[in-house]
Amino acid sequence: APAWLRKLCGHLLSERLLRPGGVQAVVRGVLEGTDGGAGAEAAALDWRKCDAVGKILAACPQQCLSLEDYYRQVCPQILDLLHIQDKVAARQFQRVATTTLLTMAREQPQLAERHLLQPLLAPLRRCSEAAELALEDLAAGAVLVPEAELGSCVEDVLKVYVVGNDSLSLLLGSLQSVLGVVFSLYSFAKQNVSYLRSPCQDILLWFLEKAEREQSLAVLEGLARLSSHVPTLHPQCQLRVGSEGGAAVVVEETISDEDEALYQKISSEQCHVESLVELLSHCQKSGLAGDFFIHCLKELTQVAAEDEAAPNPAVEPGGSLLELEQYQARQGRKLLVLQLVAALCEGVSDTVFTDIVQVQEFVAAVLHRACVRPAQGPGAAAAEAQTLAMAMGLVAALLGGAVQLQSSDFEVLKRLVPLLEELSRTYPEPLTQELASDLRIAIGTHGACSPGTVGAAADSVLGRKPGPRAQSPAGAPGRAPGPPAPRRGHGNPSDHGDRSTEQNTRREPSASGASPAPCADSLAPAGLQELLVSAYDPQPPSRAAALRRLATLVTQRDPEALQLQEKLLQVFLENVQHEDAFVYLSAIQGVALLSSEYPEQILPVLLARYECPAQGMEDTMAAVTRMKLGEVLMRVTRALGDMVFQHRERLIQAFLQGARDPDSALRASSLSNLGELCQHLGFQLGAIIQEVTCCVTAIARTDPEAEVRRAAVHVVVLLLRGLSEKVTEVLQDVLRDLYRLLKHVATAERDGATVLHAQLALEELDTAVRRVLFRPQTLEKKIVVLP
Repeated sequence: APAWLRKLCGHLLSERLLRPGGVQAVVRGVLEGTDGGAGAEAAALDWRKCDAVGKILAACPQQCLSLEDYYRQVCPQILDLLHIQDKVAARQFQRVATTTLLTMAREQPQLAERHLLQPLLAPLRRCSEAAELALEDLAAGAVLVPEAELGSCVEDVLKVYVVGNDSLSLLLGSLQSVLGVVFSLYSFAKQNVSYLRSPCQDILLWFLEKAEREQSLAVLEGLARLSSHVPTLHPQCQLRVGSEGGAAVVVEETISDEDEALYQKISSEQCHVESLVELLSHCQKSGLAGDFFIHCLKELTQVAAEDEAAPNPAVEPGGSLLELEQYQARQGRKLLVLQLVAALCEGVSDTVFTDIVQVQEFVAAVLHRACVRPAQGPGAAAAEAQTLAMAMGLVAALLGGAVQLQSSDFEVLKRLVPLLEELSRTYPEPLTQELASDLRIAIGTHGACSPGTVGAAADSVLGRKPGPRAQSPAGAPGRAPGPPAPRRGHGNPSDHGDRSTEQNTRREPSASGASPAPCADSLAPAGLQELLVSAYDPQPPSRAAALRRLATLVTQRDPEALQLQEKLLQVFLENVQHEDAFVYLSAIQGVALLSSEYPEQILPVLLARYECPAQGMEDTMAAVTRMKLGEVLMRVTRALGDMVFQHRERLIQAFLQGARDPDSALRASSLSNLGELCQHLGFQLGAIIQEVTCCVTAIARTDPEAEVRRAAVHVVVLLLRGLSEKVTEVLQDVLRDLYRLLKHVATAERDGATVLHAQLALEELDTAVRRVLFRPQTLEKKIVVLP
């Protein structure tokens, strides 16, 4: 367009923008003709238009007298865009409002905070303890923030902060000022039926994820009421259930009964801690839960040290009232920390630590507490002794093979050496002193010299049976069972021969078909190589015994065997083609175990071999091999359980491809596997059920082999049996086609077994539909409490 036309259009646009309702009029005019779009190109175009409109609104026009005046006129209208009720245009208007707000916050942070963020967060700040409220002028029970206003505010915060997803320091700082109120609302919604629970949780998790780790820990400490970093709900305000499923903030009513008031306070604090623990359960992968757990343990140690040093004014004559209040505050803080640590131990302790650094910090906190205040004499706290035993056992388990430690991990663990040394000198219990000294030696030598007490502690933590140990000058045999010693095999030849003889003796039961007992020590590299060679022995019993022993090593997660993961897979797959049943069944078991341990690495290889057999193999041999691989895939499916969902497309595609193979036995085997997989997936089938139904229908009607048609109908039987009462929900699009197929087979099929399968499927379908249409009448006794 010419320059004069662009200038005139810009002038008219700015003039309309500054009028009442001008923002909404301009947005509607620019976005007219776009409805969000279903395709990717339409969605991208829609997003670019919304982004452009947002930037236009964020820029001050030349006709405006000042930037302050422009923000004062436009910002309230921008916030109104978040409340558009028209469902078609609401998403676009929200995009425009979010983009405009973020652009203004980036370009003019002070003005954006004054005219956008403060009005946006006003309902939450109004009931915060940081607000100066004249509550004496309000009667008890008076509504401070109505339900509709509070719910709208929470939804607006979710749209701007979480959906906008811009971690500006201005946004994080403004949100931090109301996080205490949001958390109180989240805790309240957890106790009641309210739609505010999910948005409040999303807001809290977004802040904890986007903020720096120190800021997140400070916020969690404030939410736990251990500090004043986060203003919480005003003490004279309380939340009340709203009539529309939300909540309203009202002035708290005074409780005259002291017992009732104490009960309300204790139950509120308990619910507060439980809500915080549940919130932290969603932060375990990021490591935030572990860091906060360690922070609480350090806080507990500090509180214990202060309590040890400070006198008790209650028993001290002449103590002042101020000292008594400070003492009560310290005791209350100590009880709160103890309650929080106990709740964290119960709620998130199983997967709270995500790396060695967090484990080291946790153990250091426990050891430091034991050094500051050891549990002495018979009156020692049992919880402190158990925590110390757990921490030292955790280090012993790490050194004993719970994970494969690297050199960098030992550098982290070396930070524990001074604390272990002090514990070995000062702790009153001799066994704990000895274990601390042995752990210090094991860490200093990177596990090369690991005394017997460390292995015993690791066995206790990991639940393993202790094996025979004999300490040598090198210290290698003192390692715990499981991982190999770093200097294994450096002894004299006679020792090595004795170990080989002992291993051969232990392998004898596996040759007879019994499960081999786990040996005390991992196989040396020479023993593992011997097993790999035996896996190609011409004698089937020796070969099968070696394969079962290798499968046992995979089950025990032997480090040396797992390092040869690809070699083991090759050995098992080559033995799958063996003609002896004992050999190939042992190989199938080995491949299934290896695949269930490492599905992401092994399953693609198995699926590729199942879909494309090796070149140069006869058709009959290839079909037999693919049927064996199908058995492997089904064993892996059963072992993975619900985790098989992420591999469903590849598995179903492979079985559907096998159902079109020229070999009839392979077609029947593939259909059988397909039916079991569909039965296992159930609700997770999704749109794939259309493809499965078309394939089964075509085969049941046209396949020349009776056993293949029988397998196709059996797929329908397994599918109906797996879905049970949910048949009409999952199969609603294909149920009529399946019913017609079954009626056709029942009336026109010549094979008796196939007709029997069809009749069974019709009975399953009839039973499921009857359960849906004619619900069984049940007598229930309901007690309704009238308001």
